[in-house]
Amino acid sequence: MNALELSLGPVFFNWPNEKLVEFYARMADESDFDRIYVGEVICGKRLPFSDKVWPEIIERLLGAGKEVVLSTMALPVTTRDRKSIAGLCEMDLKVEVNDINGLARRSGQPFVAGPFMNVYNEGAALALQKRGMETLCPPVELPLSSIEIIAKALPELTIELFAFGRLPLAVSGRCYHARAHKLHKDSCQFVCDQDPDGMDVTTLDNQQFLSANGIQTLSHSVQAVTLSPDELRAKGIGRLRLSPHSVDMIAVNKIYRDLVNGKIDGEEAQARLSELPLPGKLANGYLGGKPGHVWAAE
Repeated sequence: MNALELSLGPVFFNWPNEKLVEFYARMADESDFDRIYVGEVICGKRLPFSDKVWPEIIERLLGAGKEVVLSTMALPVTTRDRKSIAGLCEMDLKVEVNDINGLARRSGQPFVAGPFMNVYNEGAALALQKRGMETLCPPVELPLSSIEIIAKALPELTIELFAFGRLPLAVSGRCYHARAHKLHKDSCQFVCDQDPDGMDVTTLDNQQFLSANGIQTLSHSVQAVTLSPDELRAKGIGRLRLSPHSVDMIAVNKIYRDLVNGKIDGEEAQARLSELPLPGKLANGYLGGKPGHVWAAE
């Protein structure tokens, strides 16, 4: 029986280059992720800054024996954004396509369909598989019952489940960070860098609600899939994706490695995650078709 793999998803947040380099150096030297995704996914305005360090980061990860996947943008809005996607899709490394714009460039070559691609059924998955998709990270709101149907219909497809982190819910043409700081999107001053895990959004009666990251909406709560390896395999899951946050991701990596190796059960994994300084409460509601912000017994 194949062992469950672990991947580290792309960084969604506007971290400074120094933090990115330091973060991925630790991932190269100290983590045991099987696959690591790199690249700017959310905002094209950040590209001219982070583009300077990605080659160094990629070389460091490859030198450490990690499989590296290049993540493309989820909502390209400018010519520069589209050129960035085209350039990544034409590279030799594996690519994660997060917008249909990248499909024509990558079609016929192996690629990952990221969670922004909105693949909700086996028909859509089959159409993409015929064009080269070998891994699918389903949309985060898709329940496990639906994911299982896709997995059974396409047994050669690797299903990579979003297992940890604030849930990526939507991207928009509007920049919530700029608006919150009374700035225009075109002159945002990159204020999203003030919130390394996203900006908390509360309701008028001060209830925790969502999180904003520039043009991106995320959950306030933190997804935590803590099913046993046998349960995950039974649902057709081949890999778990952990999304980077400012919390010690080596510690998170260790918890999930112990979980997929059967060294700890889901209850202990949940307890150990709860001890970490997470940006929100643990949740897993979407897995069972419930509201995503709730914690439901697995």
